[in-house]
Amino acid sequence: MALTLPRHRRPAVSDRVSEEEAAADRYSKDDKGEKKGSEDDKGLRWPLVLLALGLLRHMSASSNIIHDCDEVFNYWEPLHYLLYNSGFQTWEYSSGFALRSYLYLLFHMLVARPASWFYKEDKVQVFYTVRLFLGLISAITETVLVVALSRKYGRRLATYTLAMLCLTSGCFFASTSFLPSTFSMYAVTLSSALVLLQRYAFAVSVAAVGVLLGWPFSILVFLPVTIFSLLRGNFKHVFLSGLVTSVFVIALSVFADYYYYGKWTSSIVNLLKYNVLGGGESHLYGVEGHAFYLRNGFNNFNFSFILAFLFLAFLPITWKKYAPDLLVVISPIYIWLAFMSIQPHKEERFLYPIYTLICVAASAVIDTFPDIFRDRFSIEESFLVKVAKVLRPVFLGLILSASHSRTFSLLHGYSAPLVIYKHLEHHEDAKPGSTLCVGSEWHRYPSTFFIPSYVKEVRWIDDGFRGLLPFPFNSTLGGTAAAPTYFNSRNKASDIQFLHDVESCTLLVELDLRRAHFSHGSDLSRWETLAAVHYLDRELSPAIYRSFFIPYLWHERNVFGLYKLLRKMPQNKIEQTSSLSNG
Repeated sequence: MALTLPRHRRPAVSDRVSEEEAAADRYSKDDKGEKKGSEDDKGLRWPLVLLALGLLRHMSASSNIIHDCDEVFNYWEPLHYLLYNSGFQTWEYSSGFALRSYLYLLFHMLVARPASWFYKEDKVQVFYTVRLFLGLISAITETVLVVALSRKYGRRLATYTLAMLCLTSGCFFASTSFLPSTFSMYAVTLSSALVLLQRYAFAVSVAAVGVLLGWPFSILVFLPVTIFSLLRGNFKHVFLSGLVTSVFVIALSVFADYYYYGKWTSSIVNLLKYNVLGGGESHLYGVEGHAFYLRNGFNNFNFSFILAFLFLAFLPITWKKYAPDLLVVISPIYIWLAFMSIQPHKEERFLYPIYTLICVAASAVIDTFPDIFRDRFSIEESFLVKVAKVLRPVFLGLILSASHSRTFSLLHGYSAPLVIYKHLEHHEDAKPGSTLCVGSEWHRYPSTFFIPSYVKEVRWIDDGFRGLLPFPFNSTLGGTAAAPTYFNSRNKASDIQFLHDVESCTLLVELDLRRAHFSHGSDLSRWETLAAVHYLDRELSPAIYRSFFIPYLWHERNVFGLYKLLRKMPQNKIEQTSSLSNG
């Protein structure tokens, strides 16, 4: 009987193709972190995400500095006026121009008004309550984004994004800033998350609120998400959702403006007319070069900002994982940066709407590292793939460490204004009806929320600034409905904006950079120092050491001035000091 050996069947072509496809698509099982089981096993749980973001946003609300005087004079001051009938007014809030929306302020009044009743005269607590409210909105919208990423692309990408949202300097500072660009950031974050969750109608409605209640110019940021939602969802349903929301918000805005400006007008239309249809002269407030946002983005996000740009370079790889949804979500980064970079007037806050998207794009690139070295025809992972997997958390850790260094440097270098103004509440021994004077430091004034009741007024004194400064709201002329003649849109100083009699000042806030320049408080025979806090001298400190906190070297290499709160000596004490010096 002949012995016959079993013959092995040669794999069919279809079988070989299936094997190759399985090897090529292996990342979809391994790198996406998908597991068999319930839906909860496929993504991060929202309570944990909300807790992590909530803690960091609470830290931001309690420790964040004020980065822009526009935040104070165009938002904190009119909010203070609505609450306490006092505060500074800018020309944009004059009814003759009516460029600022009162509806945006009323949204924050939902928290500020009850807080003012609860804390009564403790206005500083009202200030921080509003900040906590902003931090809560930020935490909620970012939580929805992280959960959406987790459900669609796996735990790893969501975890990396969560870490960046929590610790990158840009998100830490922007999340609790009282600015329309920050509100637009909230809306961008939420609408992007809703697109990933395939809730297209809600995504477009949120986009409409972000543009009309927040910042009208951010419409460019919302365009990709809006167009994608119209194409992917039920066009009629999505379109009507956006239309109804837009009409509703515009109607509320017009009625709010009518109530406060005392005439039928639309701050949204006025702002667009001023900046788009002619008359807008933002260059009067400073002009920057084309690389401004590149430098600024690196300062706030360090290497993650570069990685966000590299997303397009990785497109042949990222296309497999993330097309088309995530590509649509992060595309506003490049649209917005290109548009804003060609504008002559540039400010850091103008980039806020895309801050969370930068974190998503950078996280996606880090998550893709191993795929660069993966051979789709190989069943086993190469050494380089294994190294790339190890380097992912290492590289993320370096980014987060640099971000924390940046945050620490800014908080410790520039927090003196908030600290000094808080000291006012400890010096009620100053006579009632005191006048607090501020010179060249007017742009770091943290708002009237920090001014206690014994201070009758805050006045600007002439230290060489020649632009138009804010004036107190004038209730005699009509308050919010007033159109004072001293306001203009050309940034020309008014003759009456300064207090020329410095002798009538009771208290004085001044920055002493210890240079050869005139200082009112340097006359120790007339002024006594009540409090002084170190303030980083930006001009004399090396860029690398002032931008990032480097242990030991930060204190040694940087130069510091003193931010001072001074009080004018009583006349009898001045005479006594004078007689002692003459004797």
